[in-house]
Order: sequence, then C-alpha cells, then structure tokens
Amino acid sequence: MENRITVHQDGTAIYDIVMEHSFDLLVSELKKLGAENKRICIVTDTTVGPLYAAQIENLLKDEVKKVIVFTFPAGEQYKTLDTVRDLYTVLIEEKFDRNDMLLALGGGVIGDLTGFTAATYVRGIDFIQVPTTLLAQVDSSVGGKTGVDFDQYKNMVGAFCMPKLVYMNFATLSTLDHRIYLSGMGEVIKYGLIRRPEFYQWLSEHIEEIKKREPEAILHMVSVSCDTKRDVVEEDPFEHSVRALLNLGHTLGHAIEKKKNFALYHGECVAIGMVAAAQMSRNRGLLTEHEVEQLKQMIQAFELPIATDGLDAEEVLDTTKNDKKMIAGQIKFVLLEAIGKGIVDRTVTREEMAVALREVLS
Repeated sequence: MENRITVHQDGTAIYDIVMEHSFDLLVSELKKLGAENKRICIVTDTTVGPLYAAQIENLLKDEVKKVIVFTFPAGEQYKTLDTVRDLYTVLIEEKFDRNDMLLALGGGVIGDLTGFTAATYVRGIDFIQVPTTLLAQVDSSVGGKTGVDFDQYKNMVGAFCMPKLVYMNFATLSTLDHRIYLSGMGEVIKYGLIRRPEFYQWLSEHIEEIKKREPEAILHMVSVSCDTKRDVVEEDPFEHSVRALLNLGHTLGHAIEKKKNFALYHGECVAIGMVAAAQMSRNRGLLTEHEVEQLKQMIQAFELPIATDGLDAEEVLDTTKNDKKMIAGQIKFVLLEAIGKGIVDRTVTREEMAVALREVLS
C-alpha cells in the first residue's frame, strides 16, 4: 500500500496524509509548508505530551522560527471552549499570527480542539494533525471537521477547517492501552460497511494480525480507511449528501456515549450504534439475519461491545434530539442496503430506533 494519500478539494490538492513508522520525516514535510519561517505551537494533553512532545520539540527547535508546547488535561471533558480560551491566551501572549501554525499531537480530542482553534484564531491559522491513536489516524484527523463540546452537547460548536498535513507515526500505536487501540476498530469496520465490502472481508481474515499491531496489517488498514474517507470527503466536503455515510453508528452511538458519561470509548459506542443500525436494516429487509450475526461476531472478535446495560431506550432517544445531524426535526440516519453499501435515510422513525435500541441495551 502507498504510504501517502493526497486529499483534493474542487480538483486541487490541499493536503497529504503521510504514513510512517517514526517522526524522522516530519521536519522535511513541514519544510514543504514553509515551516522554517513560522512559529509552531504543539498542542497536546497530559497523556500524550510526556510521551512525544519533547521529541517533536527537539526535532523542530532548530528548524523553525520558534516552537512552544501547550498542554491541557486529558479527557473529553476538557474538549471545551474554556480550553480553547486558554490556548487563545497563550497564542496571543506569544504573538502568533496568521503566518504561524498549530500542531495537534494526540488523539481525536486534541485534533478536534486544535483544528477549531486554528479555524477561529485571527480568523484562520494553519494547522497540521499528528494523530497518535488508531481512531484519530483512521477518522478524526482526516476530513477537516473540527469542534468542541458545549455543555452536554457533543461537537455542537465547530468549523470545517482542512489541515495542511496529516502525519502519522505508527510507532505511537505501540504505547496505546489495548482497549484504547481496539476502540479505533469501530471506525475501521464502518468503512467496510458503508463502501468497501472487500475491505470488510479483509478485516475478517486479518483479525489476529491487527490485534497484534503487525506493521503491514496496520499500514493496509489505515491506508484503506483514510482512502475511503478521502473518497467520501472529496465528493462532499461539507456534508450536504454522501458524507453523512461516515455517521454510520454515530447517531445512537453518540447518545449512548453521553448517557454513559463517556465510560465507554467513542469507538465502542460506534460499534454498538452500528449493531443497532444493522438490526434496523434487517428489520427493513435490507440485511439478512446472517449478515447481522457476522457483523456482531467481527465486532466481538475485536473485543468491542455489541450491547451495553444500565440505560433506558427512551432516554437515549431523547438525547438524539440534540444531535447536530438533525435537520428540520428529522434525523439523517445511516442504514445498510447491503454489506458495503450504506444509505442515508430521512424516514427512520423513533419507534424503529427504539426497537433496535432495546436489542442493544441489555
């Protein structure tokens, strides 16, 4: 597989996704963006920062105008406007301007928050993504969606802001907790379900290699995932139509994530949401029972949940009313017309969702 994917917008190349096994080429990639004349702020958190921030700072300090590190507490609860405000203050005090750059070092929370800051600071400053989790590498770092949570509403405040570069060092995956690593598989499986049936089959045949984090398997898996997202985003960069397919499992998954107070990881909640969506598709005669069971078996093989307890279906459904995918009171729900073919449906009823939810809320 290629270790570089170029993302286009309106036929013009706008950024590369670079996949490596070290940070060795990061400086040369940044120099292509004129980094030697820029101040760079590395944005990270208290989990990732101690692992990699000093290494990247040392790589950059003699190659760019100035490099600083902004570290905030790890956790979804800190993906807020308060943290953005703190970052704004540092940038202002360090005299960052539109010629400078932010570097998001970490998982999806860091990438989302850094991207939103980049979109809004001095009406727009460049940023790059250096995702260190599997979930961030295959999903949140690609596509230009940024945002923060507002009170109890997930990602309700945000902006579309494309990065200038996505640089992945697969060696960072080796430091991930097993459960955090595998939570990224919720998003990976999604790509097979919505557009790549052959990839879905490949995943079922390489479960052990993926779980062991074998380099060749990781490169293929991440490359296909990113290429699938690139394909969808290029077709619909601002989610007017097919980009909504990327939300398979997310409508109910986000609601479950919130009602569980983030005790389950995002990818785990997406997995449960995909099971519910598959069951809704089965109830409409689109998928067979066998196909639903195969999906559940794959999800479990990657040690992801297919159900959760302690929640009330009606309360979860009430939470979906605040979903940002709601348009004119109607949710854009992603169903599966077949394995490898997702569809966006605006006719899904509350009762259909309730029936499927009861199956996954044991």
